[in-house]
Amino acid sequence: MTRNKVVEVKDLGLKDYKETWDYQELLFQKTVDLKIRNRREEANLSTPNHFLFVEHPHVYTLGKSGDIENLLVDEQYLEQKGATFYKINRGGDITYHGPGQIVGYPILDLDNFFTDIHKFLRFLEETVILTLAEYGLKAERSKGETGVWLDVGTPFARKICAMGVRASRWVTMHGFALNVNADLGYFDLMIPCGIKGKAVTSLNVELGKQEVSMAGVKEKLLKHFSDLFEAEIINQKTGV
Repeated sequence: MTRNKVVEVKDLGLKDYKETWDYQELLFQKTVDLKIRNRREEANLSTPNHFLFVEHPHVYTLGKSGDIENLLVDEQYLEQKGATFYKINRGGDITYHGPGQIVGYPILDLDNFFTDIHKFLRFLEETVILTLAEYGLKAERSKGETGVWLDVGTPFARKICAMGVRASRWVTMHGFALNVNADLGYFDLMIPCGIKGKAVTSLNVELGKQEVSMAGVKEKLLKHFSDLFEAEIINQKTGV
């Protein structure tokens, strides 16, 4: 198979979680089907790579290995808060998405890059770590805990980026959620990622600003993603 390192980036803006999940599944399945066809017909068709940026209305999602007890309120209360809830097919526990958060969904065929899911996760974390460094923040990994953190190993450890992926036939979906201008009050309704006693933060809070440019953060994320994955970025028109 010819390796294709072009990644088509699309910014979906503010988009319903289920609509975006369905769109991810469509792109994911098309890529998997093409790989199956390549193998069955001994074809040499290159497979595409996608990267979706999106903001979701308030929503809580629970991964395959998650515990519903980590959602501290019932769905009726969530409804009152204007939030929805979904059980989904990624790894990880419970996560919140909402306005002011940059969600990135790389739907990559890792055969185009490297067939190592752990390396893929580390590169996603590194993309966020390098981006936050440009804002003067020392972000890092926390042993045994996914995502990106600040002040690891101290009583003030706090999570700024959640992560959870799914992969099949080396095709990935789901991804990361970076708090930029997020309303942190919504995190109080759950035990984030099932990890008790750890705080959550947002980039604007860390910088002591009212608001941080989302476009500026996305630009930096793409730059570091492109460097790490040695990918060629092509921006597509917005909308599904």
